[in-house]
Amino acid sequence: MGLASALLSFAHSLFGPGIWPGDWVWATSTAGALVALLPALGAMIVAIIRKGTGNRYDVVTLSVFGGIGVVAVFLLPWLLATGLSQVYQEAASSKSGGQSGFSGSDLSTFNTEYNPLIGTQSAYLGRGQNVYEVLFYPNGMQLGYVFYLILLVGLPALSLLFVMLQARTAFRRGPKWPSRFFWIPFVLMVLASVGMGANTAVHFWLGFLPFSVLGLIPVALVGPPPWSVINRPDPQPRQKVEPYRPEPPAPKPQPQLPPPPAKQYPATALAQAPEPPALAAAPGPIPPPPGSRNSGGSRYKRVRRLGHGGFGTVWEAVDTQLNRTVALKIAHAPDRDTEERMQREARALAVVNHPNCVKVYDLVEEPDGLALVMEYLEGRSLAEIVDAQGPLDDIAAGRLWSTMAGALAAAHEKGVLHRDLKPSNIILDRNGLAHLIDFGIARSQGDSKMTATGMMIGTPDFVAPEQAMGSPASPASDAWQLAATVSYALSGQPPRGTRETPMAALMAAARAEPVSKLPNRSAHARILIASLDQEPRRRPTLTAVRRDVEGWLARAGKSPDGPVTQIVTRRPPQQQPQPHQQPQPQRHPR
Repeated sequence: MGLASALLSFAHSLFGPGIWPGDWVWATSTAGALVALLPALGAMIVAIIRKGTGNRYDVVTLSVFGGIGVVAVFLLPWLLATGLSQVYQEAASSKSGGQSGFSGSDLSTFNTEYNPLIGTQSAYLGRGQNVYEVLFYPNGMQLGYVFYLILLVGLPALSLLFVMLQARTAFRRGPKWPSRFFWIPFVLMVLASVGMGANTAVHFWLGFLPFSVLGLIPVALVGPPPWSVINRPDPQPRQKVEPYRPEPPAPKPQPQLPPPPAKQYPATALAQAPEPPALAAAPGPIPPPPGSRNSGGSRYKRVRRLGHGGFGTVWEAVDTQLNRTVALKIAHAPDRDTEERMQREARALAVVNHPNCVKVYDLVEEPDGLALVMEYLEGRSLAEIVDAQGPLDDIAAGRLWSTMAGALAAAHEKGVLHRDLKPSNIILDRNGLAHLIDFGIARSQGDSKMTATGMMIGTPDFVAPEQAMGSPASPASDAWQLAATVSYALSGQPPRGTRETPMAALMAAARAEPVSKLPNRSAHARILIASLDQEPRRRPTLTAVRRDVEGWLARAGKSPDGPVTQIVTRRPPQQQPQPHQQPQPQRHPR
């Protein structure tokens, strides 16, 4: 009561005009507004702590957050709210004020009568039924009961909503489940305060609600923890030291029988055939492949041409030795730079081991040029899917983002950057699963830089701003290109919009023009904006993006490794195309 009396006196001096419905009634609402600042203060403290801890929720941080929620949202508000009612009851029952802390001048205004609706403030605030009695044992007019029901239930419910928003704002860029440290104590506080006088509670909540809304502002101004703190790896847990246990005595040696002679098999033609050379397991020079030019033939029988561009031609072919379908990427007019590019692509794919990255089998010389032998995939590119079927929904885009982030992260762990991620370099197979292709301009950390006059790294519409300005590529630039690709999948256009010429698009990227074509009303809008930040150091890492997107998919009840979309069916055996037949639009190599 002493704490509540001090709060009430301060509230009366702060705002207690002598107008209807009375100065102490106004002071009650002012006290409710001051109490509403306590949950906001607790949320601000949590947001400040997370500036240094990020999303590391160990026993200490969880205990601190739970303690803040109990004290700032349950204990102090409950003591003050119930104390206000007790102060009024004590002042109304004693002419001298008793232990209420009211002075003689306070009592003179407290006993002032305003009109028949209120009567004297002492009777209005200090006497009558409490909240529990009004709600469960009403007496009087039906209209009055509806009035109390709306105010005594609706005002706390709305206040709970904004307390939850304060907590979720404090826990931005992280899981939202810790917000229960705030809303659960608030619910307990509301239930525990049913002993307040009903009229006191009404005016208390009338002051609490608007200031719980205003409390969102200081919590939001604190800001979320920086991505550098969120992406910081968790400290390694200490290894548990097992107690020493004496080893049991060794068993007596048993007599060993001589092993049976190995069964001999006659040599076969397959065993006598030389194995193709394996690619290097790490970035470095690739051993020269066996030259089929000198042998006058090729082990790869070409079935049909899949694509043709400035760099070379891609064929669907059959490995006659292993009897499997492969994609044969042949460079026409091979020069030194072209061979180096193909060797770089082979090295990059050889060291990356991920189910959603294209696999490379060999690097050989064909009669018409150097050829890269890769895994063959039936499917269509993401660009074709969006162009033909329209943008993806949030579930499909989330699965796409999570899968490709994992593939890129696996490449980055091996020191390989893609540097040209775009919708046409993502293939969706016949099961709707996404695969990352075309590491043609990828570079490993051990590679030397190529010097090609006028060579532009990346596609202008999807190039990161720092790459367009001439800065070297980095994992952050790959993350930007992936976010731009996901934005395209959700909206059907690049994030900076389209330009008339590639040079105009490149200049727009170099000027770091803001993204203006982001998808409307997407659940991934927040993380998209963060990932498309012009400053590389402010972007979330691929690991943080993947964790955020997979968390959203889990809350939506969806698996992150499900299909993006079902797009093609398996080709019947009798419809195999003849050599040099034009490609079907739904079949692409990886």
